[in-house]
Amino acid sequence: MILVSLFVGEAVQAKIILPSVISDNMVLQQQTDAAIWGIADRGRKVTVSTSWDNASYTAKADAKTGKWLLRVKTPVAGGPYSITVSDGEAVTLNNILIGEVWFCSGQSNMEMPVKGYGSQPAKGGAEAILNAKPSRRIRMCNIDRKSSHQPLDTAIGSWGEHTPENVANISATAYFFADALEKVIDVPVGILVTCWGGSSIETWLTRDVIEKKFPEFDLAYLDGKGEVRGQNQDPCLLYNGQVNPVLPYTFKGMLWYQGETNRGRPEQYIRLQTEYVNMMRDIFSVPDAPFYFVQIAPYPYGKPDSFDSGYFIEAQAKTLQTIPHSGMAVTCDVGEAGTIHPCHKQEVGQRLAYLALNHDYGFTAIAADAPSYKEAEFKDGKAVITFNVDGLGISPMGVELPGFEIAGADKVFKPAKARFLNGRQVTVSSEDVPVPVAVRYCFRNMCKGALYNNFGIPVAPFRTDDWKL
Repeated sequence: MILVSLFVGEAVQAKIILPSVISDNMVLQQQTDAAIWGIADRGRKVTVSTSWDNASYTAKADAKTGKWLLRVKTPVAGGPYSITVSDGEAVTLNNILIGEVWFCSGQSNMEMPVKGYGSQPAKGGAEAILNAKPSRRIRMCNIDRKSSHQPLDTAIGSWGEHTPENVANISATAYFFADALEKVIDVPVGILVTCWGGSSIETWLTRDVIEKKFPEFDLAYLDGKGEVRGQNQDPCLLYNGQVNPVLPYTFKGMLWYQGETNRGRPEQYIRLQTEYVNMMRDIFSVPDAPFYFVQIAPYPYGKPDSFDSGYFIEAQAKTLQTIPHSGMAVTCDVGEAGTIHPCHKQEVGQRLAYLALNHDYGFTAIAADAPSYKEAEFKDGKAVITFNVDGLGISPMGVELPGFEIAGADKVFKPAKARFLNGRQVTVSSEDVPVPVAVRYCFRNMCKGALYNNFGIPVAPFRTDDWKL
């Protein structure tokens, strides 16, 4: 039986100890050098044998800690296979698949399981759970919550098959991503999920990144000095407890659904999200890993007419320019006034999957990126808004086009009438603003858009002005 934790201690090890993420049922990234690691008797030679090619690899356990690490060459997608690890006493891992692995993280909207939260369902959850069969080539690993002042080697959470129980308890956003991806590419898909509701992005960063890039954060508490705001908010705590223990598991790309906790600091967030991705690509040795994130959904936050969310969503969108090989799933059409956890996780997961399929797997027949604002022309009391969009253009869902506002030189925004002009343009006007100079779309905390491309991807929220917050 495989132990589910790593530890470094004085006790003599009776057999190989593997981290929880190196387990039966795991998915290894195809056609790469996948990391395998663990602990053995100090100084002992460790041999890893792979059934797909009958190859053997060796490493020597560290003389002080017993830690060892090596990388195995993986074939094209397939399985099931087995891996045997031995330092004289063998441990065999079974039912291993080779395919595509995605690292999924964030706060509560990523954490929200397929079965939903109390009185907060996930749309499509019941069907997904009832139809879950172990023969389906989706595997999932959920890392338990754990914060720490120092980087840990131990985590709880091993890989599981596509069973009703496992599907019910995994991230809905990550699951529906994997569901859509596996159906199209027809290879095994693994989702490695580590989340904590209410977590800030800085708590997922290493101490080194915080010290070098964000001196505005106080890290005294990491050395036993100063007070902690919260175990899921202070810098480094969740990196230490929930990311370091799964290093250096090899994956294809990253999914990220976070931001509500950082909503009041939009300009800083551009730097934070950019450095988070740089850090992850570096520490996991995946420099070209795609990064796809979800914009925060509409929610009143106690002030439904405030522009706070608009400024933050704009900051999220700006990271597309600072993070190479990134994409953004827009959610301005799926918010719910009564909950910060909208039920439409299926749409979110599918939109993330469309980005991956389009940019990473060669399915270019659909336009997966959200149409975005290009330019505005103000003339004769109207604004003509032009969008960046593929050749099929934008498509209004219904006669009315809600979410548009317009302002004059007084900077007071009024609800506007928007009309579909052509596949790339809409006109915006209001009787209350005879000389308009600025337009905003879905920029308030609580709003709902109704403009899409031909594949159901919403137009991203935007503003034409550059007025200060």
